[in-house]
Amino acid sequence: MGSKPLASASERFTSYDVAAFEVPSGREENWRFTPKRRLRGLWETTEFSAAPEVVVSDGASVETVGRDDARIGEGGIPADRIAAAAWSGFDRATVVTLDGTPEPVTVTVTGPGEGVVAAGHVQIRTTPHTVATVVVVNRGSGTLADNLEVVVADGSTLHLVVTEEWADDAVHAGAHHFSVGRDATLRAVAVQLGGDLVRIVSTVNYRGPGGDAELLGLGYADAEQHLEQRLLVDHGVSHCRSNVLYKNALQGTGAHTVWIGDVLIRAAAESTETFEFNRNLVLTPGARADSVPNLEIETGEIVSAGHASATGRFDDEQLFYLQSRGIPEDAARRLVVRGFFGEILSKITLPDLRERLEALVEAELAVTGV
Repeated sequence: MGSKPLASASERFTSYDVAAFEVPSGREENWRFTPKRRLRGLWETTEFSAAPEVVVSDGASVETVGRDDARIGEGGIPADRIAAAAWSGFDRATVVTLDGTPEPVTVTVTGPGEGVVAAGHVQIRTTPHTVATVVVVNRGSGTLADNLEVVVADGSTLHLVVTEEWADDAVHAGAHHFSVGRDATLRAVAVQLGGDLVRIVSTVNYRGPGGDAELLGLGYADAEQHLEQRLLVDHGVSHCRSNVLYKNALQGTGAHTVWIGDVLIRAAAESTETFEFNRNLVLTPGARADSVPNLEIETGEIVSAGHASATGRFDDEQLFYLQSRGIPEDAARRLVVRGFFGEILSKITLPDLRERLEALVEAELAVTGV
């Protein structure tokens, strides 16, 4: 809780009680990259005046419940003050249960509006041995602190896409809690495009052997935009897998992306397979990408483990090759960016959604003039 870095991710403090967390100074390891002045008081807020609007499409069982519902909290426990404040501050939670519907389900979360601060809570859960697809769209304006719980039941498979499509004024500080059951599979894609400041803290926990989690991410930061992605994959049981790949592009003075990737392999997590990789493409001077991959291994009985990070500017050789084929420089640069993000977007299995996100990236490219 203090400014001293933790010796291990296993020491990370968690609590549902906001009072258990000190008000951060900004010097703490888990806050030092986040611009405090742009969080609009979420550091200190313990009461919220509103809730986001949550709309769920057909194809799932939807309930609105209180915090006394026994299912709330199955996904995980808040690990910072804002997440705990949101947990303590929400009035009603939306629980979405998927029991094998073949159609994708869309959960649309709309911000409370400019100048309003809100707390929200959504839980997505599967039933055992089902296959489901969910798209969570965050949009609108205002300031939102929320928790998203994802409980993947034993033997089930969940394809999840979460998009941040906020208006330019929006601030979103969210926590994603992923709980992966025995022989369960989670395929999650996070897309950050909108908002003034977006900070998402994601945690993966395994409830039984055979769990498989793939976390993919894409972020495009414009001038003065802050996009932050923090992950902890906590391998606490044996024979589980994880793969993490996040890509960010930055354009304009003051554009800032932060990616912190922690993987913890505990002593009991024998036969673990894991790899994490972050790539950042800096398009113009004045943009900044911070990337910190961390890997802790407490047992020698693993299958494989690795981590890597790379940050760079446009590849001049790629540009030269494209220009030598008669492609103008501006068009060549756009092709490079599309190719950079293509690896992530290609993993989205819904054609309409993939095309819509590709169009949003194209719109970003058109605005920034790349």
